[in-house]
Amino acid sequence: MTTSPRSAAENHDAPPVDWNRLARIIGDHRRFLLTTHVRPDCDALGSTLAMALILERLGKEAQIVLGYDVPPNLRWLDRHRRIKELGRDVAREDLGRYDVLMVLDTSAWAQLNHMEQVIRSFAGVKVVIDHHVSTDDLGAESFRDSTAEATGRLVAEAADHLGVGLGEEEATALFAAVATDTGWFRFASVASETYRLASRLVDAGARPDAVYAQLYENETLARLRLFGRVMARAQTDLDGRLIYTWIERADFEATGSLPSDSEDMINTTLSVGGTEGAVILVEQPDGSLKVSFRSRCRMDCAQVAGQFGGGGHRAAAGATIRGKLETVRGQVLDAVRQAMK
Repeated sequence: MTTSPRSAAENHDAPPVDWNRLARIIGDHRRFLLTTHVRPDCDALGSTLAMALILERLGKEAQIVLGYDVPPNLRWLDRHRRIKELGRDVAREDLGRYDVLMVLDTSAWAQLNHMEQVIRSFAGVKVVIDHHVSTDDLGAESFRDSTAEATGRLVAEAADHLGVGLGEEEATALFAAVATDTGWFRFASVASETYRLASRLVDAGARPDAVYAQLYENETLARLRLFGRVMARAQTDLDGRLIYTWIERADFEATGSLPSDSEDMINTTLSVGGTEGAVILVEQPDGSLKVSFRSRCRMDCAQVAGQFGGGGHRAAAGATIRGKLETVRGQVLDAVRQAMK
């Protein structure tokens, strides 16, 4: 399958990704280690899984290793249990045998958790495939397009340039990646080419109804209870333009839910009429706070998150901050109010 190039308007004059360079790297090496960010979402997991399958179709050895477990609600993506957890399924000293290390859907040290030391000490070629604006220097060759709606888009483009057709498993993984990172095709990042890509993936075997059911019609009672607590404490500011809420560790204990159950709750807060910006703070098991930002106004979420060591996109970003909930909440809201003036 082939893709038609995105228009200049869709590319926003972004420099083209040098897929020929990636093809040379892949052609010159045999063993590939792949990883992605902490608390992986569908774009992270779907892109990484699809890239591993593409490499295998080219006759390469590909292994995915994360520094954390796959969230229970997303394990259906890894149908053949390809993903290994560092320290549980594989030892750090065993990873030196790989020729190339690929990092997908992030290039931020703060998001790599236990894989950070693996990446820093890796002696082979390092590659980043990502669509986020914020970036750290991982000492890797970068294949980045911040105008892409999802990293899944970039993996699909890589497959085309490598001459690899997508099978049903890769298509399903990439459809989940693109659908979720575009809010099921409703965010401003969606362009006509997004639907053409989705059509290709459906033709290759992805089933939108099955993906949707796995993601949104497979809730646990614990997550529903957590959702109720979080929405009940939501508050507005700036005459209703800003909405925010938070999750305490006690909420997970009281409802029997998991930290991964908090994913996407921030997007629901923006369904309140008149809201233009949203913030959610989530206490993590280690005592840190995961803070997510969303914007449909002049606020640049990546810029605000960057003030706290995080990053992401203009419309969606995040950061991990250490400190007491009340203190961090005040600091974050002050920064957001300033950005929304």
